[in-house]
Amino acid sequence: MNGLKTSDYDFYLPQELIAQDPLTDRSASRLLILDKNSGRTQHRQFREITGLLQAGDCLVLNNTKVIPARLYGVKEDTGAIVEVLLLKRLQSDVWETLVRPGKKARPGTRLLFGDGVLTGEVTDIVEEGNRLVRFHYEGIWEELLESLGEMPLPPYITHKLADKNRYQTVYARYEGSAAAPTAGLHFTQGVLEAIRARGVRMAYVTLHVGLGTFRPVKVENVQEHHMHSEEWTVTREAADTINEARRSGGRILCVGTTSCRTIESAAVGGIVQPGHGNTDIFIYPGYHFQVTDGLLTNFHLPQSTLLMLVSALAGREHVLAAYEEAVREKYRFFSFGDAMLVQ
Repeated sequence: MNGLKTSDYDFYLPQELIAQDPLTDRSASRLLILDKNSGRTQHRQFREITGLLQAGDCLVLNNTKVIPARLYGVKEDTGAIVEVLLLKRLQSDVWETLVRPGKKARPGTRLLFGDGVLTGEVTDIVEEGNRLVRFHYEGIWEELLESLGEMPLPPYITHKLADKNRYQTVYARYEGSAAAPTAGLHFTQGVLEAIRARGVRMAYVTLHVGLGTFRPVKVENVQEHHMHSEEWTVTREAADTINEARRSGGRILCVGTTSCRTIESAAVGGIVQPGHGNTDIFIYPGYHFQVTDGLLTNFHLPQSTLLMLVSALAGREHVLAAYEEAVREKYRFFSFGDAMLVQ
């Protein structure tokens, strides 16, 4: 099938279009609207999204909360500086992590953070070279992390974040992500209330975002790429809200690729089932969507799995043409950038 080579998802992106800072007003972003069937586009402001939704539609939002997952410390034996990125909690004090530099972080290596108030020991090396680290400390883990950790901004953002709440959605609730579900960053409480007032349903699901979502695709055959597993939860209330909206003819519009991957993972025969689990679902052209009708998303990296997911919904040619238009119109790209509504 055409579009199953990684190089088919390349596009030209000038460096200056990569947004380095969030806008002061979340809802002041621009919004490119893409008709998934015709490929036609419109240009709006994000706050106008309220008028694009209809009574009976259902917005699916990911209420995960980003933790200050980046820790800087030293190796106990050499004093060499190390950076540890917390990816996934496996047991109460054991985390899957990304350690930089990683080559010498062998099992048994001890790490010190904050003058030793937090220590860690590398216990194993797992897939992709990630390290399992068991942490030792006194007190409350969340408080330690808040004082020692930093927000794990993506590597393409080089500016320091003045207000770390700007890398959280206003509805973030359950801690566990190493990256924000960035499509949701555009919403203010006011915009959400205006959407509710139109009779639009809202379903909150949880997917703790790991780095697997952002890992570069290193193979030319898309089908050979393996996604890193991420933890998800769909409550009975969220499942009922989505299923009822579908039964009554409403559209299911996912806020972000993570919300989309969550409900597609939880669906059986087109019905979203409540539950909790891990998913490594990889959505690319040829995928048959069970539940998702539309998607609100940011503009993604060339050759990324995220761009492939959007292309599965709207067609690769339509999406790449819309991206070319976004570049011409100087839209802001990536985490702190503008938004696209595919419907």
